[in-house]
Amino acid sequence: MDDQHRILIAELEKLIAGGGAHATLEDALKEIPAKFRGVRPDNLPYSIWQLAEHIRIAQWDMLEFSKDGNHQSPKWPDDYWPKENEPKDDAAWEKTIDQIQADRAEFLALLKSEDIYKPIANGSGQNILREALQVADHNAYHTSEIILLRRLLGIWDR
Repeated sequence: MDDQHRILIAELEKLIAGGGAHATLEDALKEIPAKFRGVRPDNLPYSIWQLAEHIRIAQWDMLEFSKDGNHQSPKWPDDYWPKENEPKDDAAWEKTIDQIQADRAEFLALLKSEDIYKPIANGSGQNILREALQVADHNAYHTSEIILLRRLLGIWDR
């Protein structure tokens, strides 16, 4: 791997992990009281739980597609969003957060081990670079929504 490729991979890792000038997904999901996880503020179509679970599902789908072009994605949009407003318990909440982190770590390992420009088998021209940018963009977008919901609920103090 040449220096330019190493620099690009390092920048993609930073982008996917978040932070820098913005709060990370970990910051956004940290210490949310259980009673607020399923609240849908007025005129908003989702709760913090639904956003976290959506991030988990979409990121998992992008990871699996990146590993195997034969992966069957969930049905859009129905299977990308949980029906329930809140997790059934703290264990379900923690499982979602843990899975987001584990899938992100696996994607970052894939990013370092693969030719990021090579088209994904059975895809329609996608490559690991495109998927990395999509993971970063998607997660950042919904992280900001979680922070906005926390502000509306009065549970964001940064």
